[in-house]
Amino acid sequence: MEFKTLALLMVAAIFLDRLFSEVRRYHPLVGVGNMANLVEEILYVASNDKKRYNIIRMRGVIAVIIIVIPITIASSWISNIAFLGELFSVVVLYFVLGAKSLATHAHNVVKAMDSEGLEAARQSVAMIVSRDVEAMDETNIARSTIESVLENGCDAVFGALFWFLILGAPGAIIYRLVNTLDAMWGYRNQRYLHFGWGAARLDDLLNYVPARLTALTYLLVGKSQPALRSWFYCKNRKSPNATLVMASGAGALEIILGGETVYHGVAQQNPIMGEGTPPRIADIPRAVGLVRRGIALWIVVVFIIGVLVIA
Repeated sequence: MEFKTLALLMVAAIFLDRLFSEVRRYHPLVGVGNMANLVEEILYVASNDKKRYNIIRMRGVIAVIIIVIPITIASSWISNIAFLGELFSVVVLYFVLGAKSLATHAHNVVKAMDSEGLEAARQSVAMIVSRDVEAMDETNIARSTIESVLENGCDAVFGALFWFLILGAPGAIIYRLVNTLDAMWGYRNQRYLHFGWGAARLDDLLNYVPARLTALTYLLVGKSQPALRSWFYCKNRKSPNATLVMASGAGALEIILGGETVYHGVAQQNPIMGEGTPPRIADIPRAVGLVRRGIALWIVVVFIIGVLVIA
């Protein structure tokens, strides 16, 4: 498809996401998750033999191929059908976008804190993060929520838009499938350290450009100088992409993110990101607004490119 067509389809999908949010029942990614569980059950092997880790990695790579390739080939064929392909592309991007859902979950944390207090806010933030929430105070609840909003601004919004504009529906599908598999298998624990290696590395590769475009987006629609400093001084990265995104976003909001975080009872020290004051619950809507302004910026830039450059 031409870039101009993809730009129009992108706006239509963003509008659908804003209007309807994500599908709560029978979402395609749920089916992908079930498929991934089945493939994992067939291919996964446990081994404490360090000499066998390459075999386990290869099985994990095969698992990614089994899931991603057939779906991508089918989507490529459908997207090339006249009219149906355009409709299919809009629906695909709508399904992989999560901007409205991300904002809803974030605002639920704010509502829970305002109406029911700390314990209700902990329960709400547990819906969007994998870290332990039982002992979180207000600052840690705000920090966890904002970090999730900023990181998922790349994973569930700008990364999907980027690959859609580059490769159409197949690009968005590949990106979201790999992102989903990384979320399922990309843990650095005994079970997934090697089996999830392929999904994690491929996700890092696919996110390399989108993460930096997301960081640039936060810089442009937020406090630019603090965001630039936070980006520049972001040397200690837990993740090659996510840390950079959150650092730029933290600077753009003039808050400090990162620090000690507890996962499954084990405390980990994450990089300190941003500058300014510790996050508060009132900063959560500001983070959501940063992502929304970023979406508006992308729409403007994409249309300028479509009209002036690819005329």
